Amino acid sequence: MNGIPERTEVLVVGAGPVGLAVAASLAAHGRDVTVVDRQAAGANTSRASVIHPRTLEMLEELGVSKRLTELGRPVEQFNIADGDRTLVPIRFDHLPTEYPYVLMIPQSTTEQVLLERLEELGGKVHRPYVASGVRQTKDGAEVTLESGEVIQAQYVVAADGMNSRIRDLAGLGFTGGDDVLPLNFTLADVRVEGGLPPDEVLLYFSRPGMLVAAPLPDGSFRLVAEVDDAPEHPDVTYAQRLLNARGPQQSTARVTEVVWGSRFRIHERVADRYRDRRIVLAGDAAHTHSPAGGQGMNLGLRDAVTLGNALAEALTTGNEDGLDAYATENRAEAVRVVSLAHRLTRLATAPSVLRPARNAGLHLLSYLPGFRRTLAEQLSALGHR
Repeated sequence: MNGIPERTEVLVVGAGPVGLAVAASLAAHGRDVTVVDRQAAGANTSRASVIHPRTLEMLEELGVSKRLTELGRPVEQFNIADGDRTLVPIRFDHLPTEYPYVLMIPQSTTEQVLLERLEELGGKVHRPYVASGVRQTKDGAEVTLESGEVIQAQYVVAADGMNSRIRDLAGLGFTGGDDVLPLNFTLADVRVEGGLPPDEVLLYFSRPGMLVAAPLPDGSFRLVAEVDDAPEHPDVTYAQRLLNARGPQQSTARVTEVVWGSRFRIHERVADRYRDRRIVLAGDAAHTHSPAGGQGMNLGLRDAVTLGNALAEALTTGNEDGLDAYATENRAEAVRVVSLAHRLTRLATAPSVLRPARNAGLHLLSYLPGFRRTLAEQLSALGHR
């Protein structure tokens, strides 16, 4: 069986950050966990690039928060701007947490830290194996792999992404919210000379459209923009055009290299249920939404820690109250986060005729300390404690 066990207490399908975090949590509790993933190797692109304070607090349980903060870039300020004019300054350095900042860090680095922690605890990821079937039994579930192996587990965690095979086979509907918002986005990690501050995240609400510019630990910047026709592979000329039209105006940010780029459309869904007996959902298999505010991976990682604890309790005591609470409460949090991301996206992509009024209104609201504080609490997820 090439080292894949026939039996395990928990089978985690999917070795992205959420699957790895669930597995590390279970291994830290001393439970028997097996992880399978369809990819031959872990992803090496940056993708999700921010970890929020509340997520770092929860990841302390896994023993990875210190390592992540060493490898990431702490950013204490998030500014909504129109060109060179600040509309709303949002500060994180006064938040009641040991992590008064957002941590800019590529998803590939986050995954590597979680994988190393899982391996320290005696776990591993089996690749490449694709789950093709699942059958629930009286006291567990059997997962069949395309290669023919069958793994018997007491619980199965579907952490296999938005197109989760396990979720669909288990009949856990994924119909909550709109299917796809009619918005196209381009994403590019770029190296620039001048123009962009290395210590703040900027959300530009310009007349031509929105643009996010966020610093990454290696000195590059993540650019995200809503556009009519996003190229599959944005180049230097394209990224420069976006910065010239939507970014700083008095200083010039000259793009010298595109490290990595992609395009995407927004999906907004929440699973109808997070659990069916011995099958439980986590991460993108349970919820997907706009990247506005960088909430997606963070929500999934918080799922993972809560679910790991609940599964450990169920395996140790037979009490599934924690699993019931996870299925109810984490779904409710996902609905709240999807709603927040939806509102931020609609605000950022308002019709061009409304953008001057939107910007003027935001600038007026920024004079209210309560408004700025609430935004900081929502973006940092500390308001979800």
